[in-house]
Amino acid sequence: MSVEPVPGEPAAVADLPDGRALVVADYHAGLEVGLRYDGVELASHADERRTAVLDLLDRTDVSQLLFLGDLAHAIGDPGDEERAELVDLLDAVTDRAAVTVVKGNHDGDIGSVVETNGFDIDISPGHGVRLGDVGFAHGHTWPSPDVLAADVVCVGHEHPAVRLEDEVGGARVERAWLRGALDPAPFEGFFDDDLAIDGELVVFPGFNDLSGGTWVNVEGQGFLAPFLPDGLADGEAYLLDGTRLGAYDRI
Repeated sequence: MSVEPVPGEPAAVADLPDGRALVVADYHAGLEVGLRYDGVELASHADERRTAVLDLLDRTDVSQLLFLGDLAHAIGDPGDEERAELVDLLDAVTDRAAVTVVKGNHDGDIGSVVETNGFDIDISPGHGVRLGDVGFAHGHTWPSPDVLAADVVCVGHEHPAVRLEDEVGGARVERAWLRGALDPAPFEGFFDDDLAIDGELVVFPGFNDLSGGTWVNVEGQGFLAPFLPDGLADGEAYLLDGTRLGAYDRI
């Protein structure tokens, strides 16, 4: 497959025309700052997040790094603390790999961070970018027809998670991957056109484990992306360790 999860990690490796790329979604730099506004006091995990990405770059031996949207957390202008985290991260990773940022709904001002600090980084529009056989879009809005025509379409935004119960009533929530065929119907309805859609959809777990998510197997939990769940046919869920859970809506 052209997109394969890294075992045990909320990240994948994609085979692209210019080489292999590490792909992570929903990094949410500066998330702790946003939580403070909601009355939740947490120490910054910026160093741990950056180290985790650098370790993954070393382990996977890739030449590219692609952030699949919501690299930043503040929807508008990042504050000083968040901006400092972004600068430290980008300064470290651009020494290791070519970097692409697919803009998410929280990345409205990411361009100013990149330009002000002189980083050589590609930033895609919100509807995504296609790189060879793989399409990338954050998922907060409709991917472009070109992205949807790829063999594999990768999206984030959803932060999918599953609630697992044991036989004695204990429960835990774990991040998960969703993977299945692309159903053309909702996309053709939105674009009012027949589209060349015959690929696979991969919904990435959130890289930032503090960011919450959609419990895909809990009744009453709605999806965030405008094309989900209708755009995912026969979708299955997988844990980060690769455990296949089967149909996500029957777990």
